[in-house]
Parts: sequence; structure tokens; C-alpha cells
Amino acid sequence: MKAIICGEYGGADVLKYTEVPDPVPGPDEVRIKITAAGINPVDTKIREGLLLQRLPHQLPIIPGWDAAGVVDMLGPGETTLSIGDRVYSYCRKPVVQWGAYAEYIVLPENQVAPSPKTIDDTAAAGVPLAALTAWQSLFDAGQLKAGHRILIHAGAGGVGAFAIQMAKHAGAYVVTTASRANHTYMREIGADMVIDYTATDFRDAVLNAFPGGLDVVFDTVGGEVQTKSADVRKRGGMLISILAFQQEAAINARGIQTRYVFVAPNRDQLVHIARLIDDGYLRVKLAAVLPLDQAVEAHRMIETRHTAGKIVLRIGV
Repeated sequence: MKAIICGEYGGADVLKYTEVPDPVPGPDEVRIKITAAGINPVDTKIREGLLLQRLPHQLPIIPGWDAAGVVDMLGPGETTLSIGDRVYSYCRKPVVQWGAYAEYIVLPENQVAPSPKTIDDTAAAGVPLAALTAWQSLFDAGQLKAGHRILIHAGAGGVGAFAIQMAKHAGAYVVTTASRANHTYMREIGADMVIDYTATDFRDAVLNAFPGGLDVVFDTVGGEVQTKSADVRKRGGMLISILAFQQEAAINARGIQTRYVFVAPNRDQLVHIARLIDDGYLRVKLAAVLPLDQAVEAHRMIETRHTAGKIVLRIGV
């Protein structure tokens, strides 16, 4: 099969388009013929070797944790899936090695869910990691409820956009940060208040509107943004981040709860997310669709950290 291989850690140029053996499913596994693979910031971190302390890696690596396609082979054992089923998956395995930038991938059956019916595979490939991250951050970690007020950083990004839509559907008042060019998009998907982070300190804007602070802040940026986010939390409120906390003890000492989220595969949540998409509550915005052999360009694009929507690789079509 054709695949993108990372044979060493480094910049985007270490990604090579090549031929590798087709994988074969084992017990309780299925093989997916991939038609599209999502690009995520974590892919660039894996390529650079920045997650070696968190997860075991084995070179050579096929990057990619988002896939959509069709089941084309079943391993031994019971399965709820059939050959020909349209599916999508968050493809993280215990060892980082065989990912989704390829024509085929083998996955445990319990990580694979039916794709949303109302979108094509290209859009579906932009969903799993980002949407699961948003769901697990808002509801598993943040216990977000109707009536809560939440600040979601970087609303135009893949995770942020799903988080805005999910929070709005849950009945929360949604504040987000985005550059001026994305303000219309932010309001279209449900943001009640949009702050231009390039022109305004988000802390001033939030506290002017809500002097008592917010119930939840969802940080997808890290660094100074994460630290400053503690200033807009109400006492007893929650600060959630998908980046490791730098000053967690000091934040906790102020009566603010912190939760770090590293997204986990969850088939049941993917089924629920597909239903939300099909019912019209979640939409998927694509920033770019590139062929598999342009993975280097896709990585360079996402490393700018200024793409609005998801970048997806088109495979075998």
C-alpha cells in the first residue's frame, strides 16, 4: 500500500511517500480501506519526537490518528461491523507506529464507529480526534451544564470549533477568542461573544462583561494563555487544558480546579457525535484537502497555527 513514512524524527521533510506491506487484521480487529485522513497538531509533535516520554514509539512511523473509509477485511472474532460499512475512527494505539496516512489501517473493532450519514468521508476524517477532545474536555472533565458560562480559546481551530458547537447545544453561554477575520464564522457556529485576541487582552474583555468570572475555561493554546486564563475563572470554577499545566499548584491555590485532558479513543462517543452531526447540531469546516503525497505541505500548513478548520489528506480516490 501507499503510505507516508517517518523514518526519523525531525521537520516536515522527514515524511516520505512510499510503499509498505498491506496490514492484516488479527483477532477482534478490522481493516479499513482509508479514503481520507485528518491532520492534527499532535501529528507534528509525533514527527518531531516530542511525545516520546508520553507514549511508546516504534520507527518507522506512519503518522495520523484520524481516518475515514470502508471496512474491507475482518479479523477472527465477533464484530458489530461488516465488510463495506462506512466508518470513522480515532486511531490511537498503545504504541505509536501504524497510523492513518496510508491506504489501509488495522484497528481494534471497539475503536471504530459508523461514519455520520450526512457528510462525506473527507469531512468525516476531520472529526474524530478534535470532536472527542472537545467532548471529553467539556463534559467528562468540565461537567459543563446548561446555564454555565464558558471561554473557549482558539475557537477557529479544529477542537475549538467543535467545542463551541457542543457547548452551545448543551445550553451554555459561549465566549471565544479568534482573529477578526474569523468572527463571523464564530458567531455562525454558536459563539455568543467573540474576542479579537490580536487587539484585546481577553481577560479585560471577559471581566468587563462578567466581573465575577466564568464557570469554565477551555485552553487549547497553552503557555501564557493558559496562565492568564486563571484570572477569568470564578472561585470554584474549572480550567481545562489539552496542554500540560505549567503553574497548576498556584492555580489550584486560588480555588480553581484544573483538569488536563489527553483524548482517549471512545467508540460510544463517536456514535453520539455522528448523531449530532446528522441531526444538524455539529458542522465540519475544512481548511484544505490535499492528496496523500502532499503530507509535507499539510504539516507545514498546520504548523502555522492559523488555519480555520481541518486539514485532510485524500487517499486512494
